[in-house]
Amino acid sequence: MSASLNALFERPKALPTIPQVVQELICSFNDEEVTVDRLVRHISTDQVISARLLQLANSAYFQAPYTVATVSDAVKKLGFTNVRTMVISIGLTGSFSAIAGIDARQFWRHSLHTAVVSRYLGERVAIKPDLAFTVGLMHAIGELVMHLGMPEEMLPMDRKLGVLDPHRLAAEQATFGYTHADVGAELARRWKFPLVFSKAIAAAGNPLAQADFDPLAALVHIAAWRSRAEENQLSAKDLESDWLGALAAKIPLSRNEVLQDLPTLESLSQGLEGLFS
Repeated sequence: MSASLNALFERPKALPTIPQVVQELICSFNDEEVTVDRLVRHISTDQVISARLLQLANSAYFQAPYTVATVSDAVKKLGFTNVRTMVISIGLTGSFSAIAGIDARQFWRHSLHTAVVSRYLGERVAIKPDLAFTVGLMHAIGELVMHLGMPEEMLPMDRKLGVLDPHRLAAEQATFGYTHADVGAELARRWKFPLVFSKAIAAAGNPLAQADFDPLAALVHIAAWRSRAEENQLSAKDLESDWLGALAAKIPLSRNEVLQDLPTLESLSQGLEGLFS
């Protein structure tokens, strides 16, 4: 890690805290002895997270045929992997309050759309859907850390290029010597996510530039590209002309899978609005 990037994380407020139960769920990725019952008990002790989890479990996204009333019911209905993904997502989104220079509604909508497209496409190329979802949700989280840690330095950048501008990464690198992808990867390391998370977040901005090609990073890059196109209201013709064919071929994903067969982003994310309430 560069000295300048380390200096960012040493600034007050740059490193947000996450609830203890979320930290335990992150650690569970590497804990072979963890029990579901123990984690259910820990989730249940956090009333705010439990309430939001039950809201999501009973949403249109999961289409539960009966009311899910407890965290234990949620695990039985959705499976532990889905519950862990949702609780971590609740913790991530809840760790950041209003931030100057960030349109929070647009940022989290873009992040959520990237997450659900990553999950959908991951199922088609044998990449773990829950992993794809979480990395998709986190792929741009470094922007929030940069705005929290150095708000005055970010102002000129924001005036010149929006957060969702495709040239944003290059401008950050030229200005600061690192990008929000680097910051997001370092945040994942500091929050003790497994290496696969930080590796994919770091590479997602430019997967083809990496010596060690990461299919997960490529998948998230394509999902973020599709989400930005939605935010920028690009036409079908624009999407065709901007198609990431060389990258998609390496996963592999076909043009039709991403452009024609992909359900609407609103339908893919329906019911997950509770992540941001």
